[in-house]
Amino acid sequence: MRKFMLAASLMLAIPALVSPAAAHDASVKVSHAWARATAANAMSGAAYLTLAAEGHPDALVGASTPAAKTAELHQTVNDKGIMKMLPVPQLALQPGTPVTFTPGGYHIMLMGLTHPLKRGESFPLTLQFKHAAPQTVSVTIEGAGAMEPMPGMQHK
Repeated sequence: MRKFMLAASLMLAIPALVSPAAAHDASVKVSHAWARATAANAMSGAAYLTLAAEGHPDALVGASTPAAKTAELHQTVNDKGIMKMLPVPQLALQPGTPVTFTPGGYHIMLMGLTHPLKRGESFPLTLQFKHAAPQTVSVTIEGAGAMEPMPGMQHK
């Protein structure tokens, strides 16, 4: 009887050990990752990209890069005529509704840059999701005043 109870307990526990991502095969497509070049002494920068949940809803919950001490999800908002950058704890992603990060909107704030971001170079950025596996993408650095990635950019 003890062996039966132990086996039954283990069978009930196994589904709890399966990650939510495996439970419904969540995935997020990441495309068009880019950043603006920074001044030589800049301590911060920003990365932009497009996220698209595929199959099931998900959420962006974090980011990291060796190019900065911290990387946080932020949103620029207009508060009674004053532009503010606010941290966003997580960003919901719905299938069929891509979210494009842009200057003046959502962005990954890079604080404590380890080196200037120079046009033509790139750096890795790892994104963490609520359900999908983390993804590391290559972020291409555009010109200092760029408002979008170069046309035809195929980076993933």
